[in-house]
Amino acid sequence: MNDIDLLIKNAAVLTLDEENTHAGSVAVSNGRIVKIWPEKEPAIEEIPEKTEVIDLDGATLIPGFIDTHNHLLMYARFRKQANCSSPLNRNIPDVLEQLKAQIDKTPDNEWVLGWGYDNTLLEENRHPTRKELDSVSTDIPILIRHTSVHFGVANSKALELAGIDEETADPYGGRLGRDEDGRLDGILYELPALSLIQSAIPAPSVDEVADFIGEAAEDYLAEGITTNSDAGVGLDMGMSEFEAHIKAVESGKNPLRMRLMVLHHLLEKQADFGDFTAEDLDQLIRKRTQGRARLDSAKLFQDGSIQGFTGALREPYHTDPATTGELLHPQDEFNNEVLDLHERGFRLATHGNGDRAIESIIDAYEYALTHKPKHDHRQRIEHVQTASEEDLSRMKDLNIAASFFINHVYYWADRHKKYFLGPERTERLNPLAEATQKELLYTLHSDCPITPISPLFSIWIAVNRQSMEGETMGKEQCISPLKALRTMTIDGAKLNFEEDDIGSIEVGKLADFAVLDADPTSVDPMEIRNINVLATFIGGRKVYEKL
Repeated sequence: MNDIDLLIKNAAVLTLDEENTHAGSVAVSNGRIVKIWPEKEPAIEEIPEKTEVIDLDGATLIPGFIDTHNHLLMYARFRKQANCSSPLNRNIPDVLEQLKAQIDKTPDNEWVLGWGYDNTLLEENRHPTRKELDSVSTDIPILIRHTSVHFGVANSKALELAGIDEETADPYGGRLGRDEDGRLDGILYELPALSLIQSAIPAPSVDEVADFIGEAAEDYLAEGITTNSDAGVGLDMGMSEFEAHIKAVESGKNPLRMRLMVLHHLLEKQADFGDFTAEDLDQLIRKRTQGRARLDSAKLFQDGSIQGFTGALREPYHTDPATTGELLHPQDEFNNEVLDLHERGFRLATHGNGDRAIESIIDAYEYALTHKPKHDHRQRIEHVQTASEEDLSRMKDLNIAASFFINHVYYWADRHKKYFLGPERTERLNPLAEATQKELLYTLHSDCPITPISPLFSIWIAVNRQSMEGETMGKEQCISPLKALRTMTIDGAKLNFEEDDIGSIEVGKLADFAVLDADPTSVDPMEIRNINVLATFIGGRKVYEKL
């Protein structure tokens, strides 16, 4: 044992191996686990002088958390913008005050940007309007993004700079809001409409965004995350987002193990990666980052947001019987795009909130797999909020995996019950127990910055299903603390095709750990959200320590 670099002892080790073995000490060499002892004091005759010894004094050691769907780069940029979220802001005047304060921090002639407003949490129970943003400024362009990121509001100057006027047609899959007189009200519905504005906003440099990512990564490390998937590379700024991610990793500013879900429009013919296979792109990413980042998948969207009435449902919305939402792509076109990417070797990860969208995605995956069978593809559906039991059964039959947006239960279930889905559908939101019974491969995610990044909070919600107003939503869909913990460790590794390297504490695997001040599988389930992350290790190197 002379080659031990790190010895962690006196720990409550949850290995999360196949037997969920508990241990007491772990040894690391060259970034990998080389020995595990059941005892808290390992039987070593002489510890080499070079070995760093860490006594955890009974704290819990677990594999590092794996968040399989969030938007690190977007979160990094939002940290620099006006915080328009609720309950910080009670009403639209509060939001306008945030924008006024942001003007004072913004250099002349630059856009003022804000994030996180939620029309259903504002006292007015509506979106702000162009006129209200104009009251802040008609000379400075202003854009604020909805908490779902699927909507936004622009002032008159922003619309002008984007070339949007009363004659501008709605883009396919999106809509420009209009008031009772038929004039533009500044509200932008869905990503195609938002893209009209986004294209007019001067983008920060790749170096600046790489710096932003590095700063934001520190927040992720503080939550015990060691492997992270950015679920929208290219969403707002195209190729510059890809370059910023690469630069942040290769420069060491972002120490996380990164998995990149690349937007499908970057993979279309005539686009930057239009001629790439998945292997080509993965090799490019690995080469430029010395293996610290990898390709996760091609990212697509097939509907919008349930709280914006744009999630595609089979049955109408609870308070709007005329609305069922829309699919973003006609099925034939969607089938063909999925098949093209599948044939080029890409794993697909497609956004589907509403059950009609989920069915459409399953149909497209089945179409691709029928034309080109592949056994261990682990194609993904993202969010999967309203999947029916039949949907889950089809996913299991086709080996389609799921990444559930479980935080949604806490942040929106109360309003789903009242406005969007009604009581019955809300009870089944994120049906984890059914997915577990069917032995579906699935993980949990935060979708940060849509909700705050915190694996322990996501685990808490999966176990308790408590809403923001304190109501248990769908008790029969609760899962055990152990299963919830596994979804954000070893199951995340399986979803990433990395179960041989990460996700559990086993000899030969990478030494990625989180140190907790309590065991999530043994505390009162309601206390899981209050557990503290004391330290985070990546490859045996401490990258975060709670002061």
